[in-house]
Amino acid sequence: MQALKMQVLEILNEDCRIPLERIATMTGASLENVAQAIEEMENDRIILHYSPIINWDKADKERVEGMIEVKVTPQRDLGFDAIAGRIYRFDEVKSVYLMSGSYDLLVLVEAHTLKDLAAFVSEKLSTLEAVTGTSTSFVLKRYKQDGVIFVGERSDNRLAVIP
Repeated sequence: MQALKMQVLEILNEDCRIPLERIATMTGASLENVAQAIEEMENDRIILHYSPIINWDKADKERVEGMIEVKVTPQRDLGFDAIAGRIYRFDEVKSVYLMSGSYDLLVLVEAHTLKDLAAFVSEKLSTLEAVTGTSTSFVLKRYKQDGVIFVGERSDNRLAVIP
């Protein structure tokens, strides 16, 4: 079952819309085994969410994305988890990562306007007691995300089949 789960994860990671029947055909497993594997991975919190990759530049929605490098003082007996938990609960926060290097947390945020994002940093994030410094960068253009290229023409990655 473990090999099947890994195959299913790789398939879903490429396209989470693939029907179970097609996944079963691709893996050579029964429809029931594929459904059971997915259910188990959802229950074990291996699969957490199914989400499309959206090119917001082509959608009619104003938004600003920022990446904030955050230096923090870890809390005794809780380390970085407690402050990360406080940060990821803010609605503006889309992702939080514990990092190695010159800063501790990388926080990916989204807001409607630059002013809203600046207010988040100055009024919410920077005021947290454990936060000792921030450095904010703004996303100007997205070229590739999760293996999907945003620029140029759409390409067909399928192999040609010649009878």
